[in-house]
Amino acid sequence: MSTIEHSAILHAPPERVFALLERVEDFVDYSDLIEAIEPLGDKRYRWYVHAVGMDWSFDVEITEIKAPERLAWESLGGVRNQGCYRLVPVPEGTEVVLTIEYQINNRLLERAVNRAARPLVGKVSRQILERVEAKL
Repeated sequence: MSTIEHSAILHAPPERVFALLERVEDFVDYSDLIEAIEPLGDKRYRWYVHAVGMDWSFDVEITEIKAPERLAWESLGGVRNQGCYRLVPVPEGTEVVLTIEYQINNRLLERAVNRAARPLVGKVSRQILERVEAKL
């Protein structure tokens, strides 16, 4: 599995940051690449994303909600992936760590995806956390 990690410090307590991050359907407001998020029920969501010149859709299920420390999910189809936000109190507010793990069963394709995915996930994560912080 490949892993991508991004972290940032937000100047607010973990409880306030978590309250925004757990509202999954609001992520559409936090990134220019997320076009829509459709709630499917039972902590499941269908995401519509436009990235690298293509439209993507995928379903995810929230697998863990441990306020205000951890929010985790995994894919329900397509590229196998899972991720989580971990929130850690720090003197400046909250350190938010995003970790995404994914697996592609084709080495050549996985190398190509790794080259595109790392900067893309970093960009989306920065946008999300900057816009979450702006709402605080």
